[in-house]
Amino acid sequence: MNISSTPIPSLTFCPPSSSSLGSSEIVNTLFLGLAFVLGFPGNLFVVWTVLCRVACRSVTCLLVLNLAVADTLVLLSAPFFIRYVAGGRGWEFGSSFCKLVHYLCSVNMNASIFLLTAMSLDRFLAVFRPFLSQQLRTKRALLKILLLIWSLALLFAIPMLFYRRVFPKGGLEYCMPFHSDPKHMVFQYLMEILSFLVPFSIILFSSLYIFRKLRNTVFENKSKQIIIPVVVAFSVFWMPYHIVNLIQVSGALAVEKSMNNSLLGAAKIARPHVTAFAFFSSSVNPVLYAFIGRSYIRSDGINFIAIMLEQTNSELQGSRL
Repeated sequence: MNISSTPIPSLTFCPPSSSSLGSSEIVNTLFLGLAFVLGFPGNLFVVWTVLCRVACRSVTCLLVLNLAVADTLVLLSAPFFIRYVAGGRGWEFGSSFCKLVHYLCSVNMNASIFLLTAMSLDRFLAVFRPFLSQQLRTKRALLKILLLIWSLALLFAIPMLFYRRVFPKGGLEYCMPFHSDPKHMVFQYLMEILSFLVPFSIILFSSLYIFRKLRNTVFENKSKQIIIPVVVAFSVFWMPYHIVNLIQVSGALAVEKSMNNSLLGAAKIARPHVTAFAFFSSSVNPVLYAFIGRSYIRSDGINFIAIMLEQTNSELQGSRL
């Protein structure tokens, strides 16, 4: 049998094979449900705060707004995945929506890491080239950067539309990844790995440089207090997903060489869990803002995020937009 011509499907979220939920489905349902309950209203609150409560919006503030919008959009898919995992009726929403919700998740993953990269580079320039930073921190420049970020996020997510299909099984339909050739699997997951590792390397370099530059100075860096925890949380929740991607790429290459494909089986088992876990990256930011701004909550109430974000303007000598 020619393995390269054999379809290679694997579930992202594993629905129950019977009417009773197994431990795997219960855990994934809890992950998705908790992410939605915490993240959806929390991100809406961030969007409302920036749009209605912040008078002068800094670069960091507008990037936070776009990050919250991306997270809000992807969390809209959580109820459909919960129904899929826990409903016991397979995928009930059709082939087009199967592709759309996974495309939306991929767009969010890319947009989030690109926005965090932009935040880190903004801080890096403010420290490394402050005069250049002042010249670049204009509304027109920021709009161009945001347009580029969203365009790249939409572009890099396109493979998800081609490698996701609905398959019938046992009288039900299931929304599954599908690769007719191991090379297609390698292409998709390598793209996802690179779209994470390259921006993450830039973030890491920028953060290390700023730490070295400012470690002996008195510098109340509010944007650092906001950005670093958000970057760390994003990495914690998405790193397992990309490790599974790497395992799956290794397994696909082993299949190409007619070697043992046990890695593919391991990745198939782990993928539903790491995907559900990654949903927390879209819900955790409002919680982090509340923790970081806990002193503002006592003095400013529901305006705490607005006050905290407005103070990022002067701390990096940023212009108000």
